[in-house]
Amino acid sequence: MSAHKRANQKRRGSRRFEDLPECDSDEAAAWFTGQLPDSWFTDPVEVLVDRDEIIVTGTLALPKNIPDGDDAAAVAAESRISAWRESTRAERMSVAEVAQVRWQRHVTWAARCGDREVRFTSAAVPVMTRLLFEDRQVLDTLIDAGVARSRSEAMAWCVNQVGQNRSEWIDKLREAMTEVERIRNEGS
Repeated sequence: MSAHKRANQKRRGSRRFEDLPECDSDEAAAWFTGQLPDSWFTDPVEVLVDRDEIIVTGTLALPKNIPDGDDAAAVAAESRISAWRESTRAERMSVAEVAQVRWQRHVTWAARCGDREVRFTSAAVPVMTRLLFEDRQVLDTLIDAGVARSRSEAMAWCVNQVGQNRSEWIDKLREAMTEVERIRNEGS
């Protein structure tokens, strides 16, 4: 390998997406199901996969005999998740180590109980982007308004907002595209 190629490889990082082993979420879900005790979850595990992370989510049984009260079910669910997290830590870490070697991705565990879902040690992956002046001003405005402390945090906030509102925004975008198409057809 030439010195130029080695230098470029070092700049890009030692791990490129095309070098990662394939990780299909259905195959990974089946693999995790085989590795985990049947008693852990009430439903099949859900597995999400991207270039950096595998998220394994299991559903825990809601505790029986929850006392009456506005927050009782939420407190019971939170407590069930916390107890499960602590009691299964060693076994989960052992399974995660094997999975991380197999697929070369960070494994994040999550548990769902009732209406509550908690992810443990989720990967926060840096993402680089180039922004024009006007786009940087948007991020700086969020910082000046106290919404974020840095451009990185402001960008994460923006991505979160898009994620929360995407269905509403996409529906509006589709409606607008339909209207544009209707107007075009009227002009033909």
